[in-house]
Amino acid sequence: MDIKILGPGCPNCNKLEETVKKVVSQLGISAEVSHIKDIKEIFKYTQVTPGILINGKLKHSGFPLPSEDRIRNMIIEELTSK
Repeated sequence: MDIKILGPGCPNCNKLEETVKKVVSQLGISAEVSHIKDIKEIFKYTQVTPGILINGKLKHSGFPLPSEDRIRNMIIEELTSK
């Protein structure tokens, strides 16, 4: 699974990245979590940050930040959609 955080590196974007990594760890799944900070790259997916891409699909953008439960559901939904 490939998970990307979209955001310029602000505190909210960094918090979202930490929360996603925590949920991935709790789920015990294999996932690569990275953070796209380049604005041109971010704008290919959304103009509202922070955002979450899971396997190339935009799952969230903007505020409020998703809860751990919401992030967990996004990941599980993607795992079971195959």
